[in-house]
Amino acid sequence: MLDELYAAHRLSLIRLAILLVDDLASAEDVVQDAFAAYVARAPRVADSSAALAYLRTSVVNGSRSALRRRRTARAYQPPHQTGPDGPDELAVLGEEHREVLAALDRLGTRQREVVVLRYWSGLSEAEIASTLDISRGAVKSTASRALDVLEKILEGTR
Repeated sequence: MLDELYAAHRLSLIRLAILLVDDLASAEDVVQDAFAAYVARAPRVADSSAALAYLRTSVVNGSRSALRRRRTARAYQPPHQTGPDGPDELAVLGEEHREVLAALDRLGTRQREVVVLRYWSGLSEAEIASTLDISRGAVKSTASRALDVLEKILEGTR
């Protein structure tokens, strides 16, 4: 049944996705993801008309997500940073960077996630809480504890 469904509706779903995302490669990815999600749900979707409706909805939602990701990527502007003055400063910055990464590896999973999302990705506490499915209070306390642990680790390496 999946083979027949794929053969009969793949092209129309790709056309739908192209109209929504305006890019063939992205449209094909969206349709592929929709079929993959359908396969995971196939036992619950027995009727072929319900299957087609599920796929259409999945394509529309996947297209929205693709557009959101594209908009976010286009809007991103890396912060303006001035480079180090000379090779000595490059060496010092490289060593400090390695020390921080090594210290991050010693944190627990949740602490590392919170620190990376907060300080590397620049997310707010609310965004981190939503991403990790925890409360804002948990984000605050985890970040605070993680910074304390990082401080102790980094003091020990100097």
